[in-house]
Amino acid sequence: MQFPLDDPIIIKLQRLARRHGVALYIVGGYVRDRLLGRSRTDIDCTVIGDAIEFATKVARHFRSKAIVYERFRTAMVPVGEHTIEFVGTRKETYEPHSRKPIVTDGTLEDDIFRRDFTVNALAVPLVGPHAGTILDLTSGLADLEHRFLRTPRPPLETFSEDPLRMVRAARFAAQLQFRLADDAFEAIKHMAERITIVSQERITDELLKILAAPKPSTGFVILHKTGLLRFIFPELDRLAGVELAAEGDRRYAHKDVFFHTMKVLDNVAAVSNNVWLRFATLVHDIAKPKTKKFIPGIGWTFHGHEELGARWQERIFRRLKLPLEHLPYVETLVRLHQRPMALVDEGVTDSALRRLAVQAGEWLNDLFILCRADITTQNKQRAEQYLANYDIVYRRIEDVRERDRLAAFQAPVRGDEIMQLFNLPPSPAVGAIKEALEQAILDGHVPNTYEDAKRYLLDHYQEFDEIARKANEKFRHVQIRYEQTDGNFVPIQP
Repeated sequence: MQFPLDDPIIIKLQRLARRHGVALYIVGGYVRDRLLGRSRTDIDCTVIGDAIEFATKVARHFRSKAIVYERFRTAMVPVGEHTIEFVGTRKETYEPHSRKPIVTDGTLEDDIFRRDFTVNALAVPLVGPHAGTILDLTSGLADLEHRFLRTPRPPLETFSEDPLRMVRAARFAAQLQFRLADDAFEAIKHMAERITIVSQERITDELLKILAAPKPSTGFVILHKTGLLRFIFPELDRLAGVELAAEGDRRYAHKDVFFHTMKVLDNVAAVSNNVWLRFATLVHDIAKPKTKKFIPGIGWTFHGHEELGARWQERIFRRLKLPLEHLPYVETLVRLHQRPMALVDEGVTDSALRRLAVQAGEWLNDLFILCRADITTQNKQRAEQYLANYDIVYRRIEDVRERDRLAAFQAPVRGDEIMQLFNLPPSPAVGAIKEALEQAILDGHVPNTYEDAKRYLLDHYQEFDEIARKANEKFRHVQIRYEQTDGNFVPIQP
């Protein structure tokens, strides 16, 4: 079978290989994705000979620079939006408890059979009499046609060499919507604990790729059913299972939170590519097992799971080594995901709407995407009613936010002026007055304008003065230094 050699980058690589007399093959994901009609910007190349030397020549031609990994005998060359990786034919072996492979020279056949799955083991020579003809030593073309994930060698061997391949199996199943071979599935179940020798950074990279897939649940269900999830994300794994409770002649069961979460995740993935919204969805009910309680006459409850789940996020982020700049976003969505429905149930007041608008801030739209996706009832009429209620709440929040100018809400009287009005130095009292003023605005006691807010401070001078006194009393043993930022005084972190 011929491979289309029409990519300008590939054509240039072919010319360079011919010029320098190098036996060059394109392999792996680039070949697979071109055959599937999927776009791809990273290109994997195998070189018979010195891969680093050829990569240096390629980099010079493209006026780029080769990033060399001597230990692994590989080099990477960025070319515009593309990344080209060059690897010499090699074999890799891992010691039982080692994260690092032992790399030795090998043949092209060794290189092909060391790969994770047959659909990633296709190779296309760019030079010689068979240039452009797909080399398929593992029946990868047939597996590609049947959308099947199978290892080139016995799966226990393939996964033992690099245990991360077990997670990659779940990732490829989710990305490509391929079926995982039964023997590979059973091998992962057998050796799931071995994933613990793999670095967290590599595992987390695969988890984020699963989250970015068109149907992320496919990957997470494989991780759960094989036992991998228990080792790499135990809080998520503990969501699985249905617990029963009896009361008189009735039996109460709470739904399986893991599979409910998977439905919600796929619902979000259908409308948003935001991987951090998808992560917030993945963990929005993470604390339900910890907060579940059976109340006679009512059934199962999970009071406070949203607040507890939000507080867990920093620990989860640090353990998974996720970028902390996304932590406030995830915490906010987890903390607030019950609030819109509570407003529907309790009757919507302007005060409640203001608070939600301010707490969600710029993430309000994403919060409602999560809330709408959280409707998984099979009762069509009930689902439509829930969606209609969310629409009502959202429209009223938008009205209140526009009317009360809450887009980037903070008290319109700034910290330096509060200090002048109340004759205060930089201290906790300034923040306490400012917070109390903000609460008064959110409660609707005073309009969100500078003139009205300042008049309210003066009209209620004694009340705010008492708030200041209590704040200073509370922190009298704590030495806090402040700095001025945009007219407000904020504490300097030690």
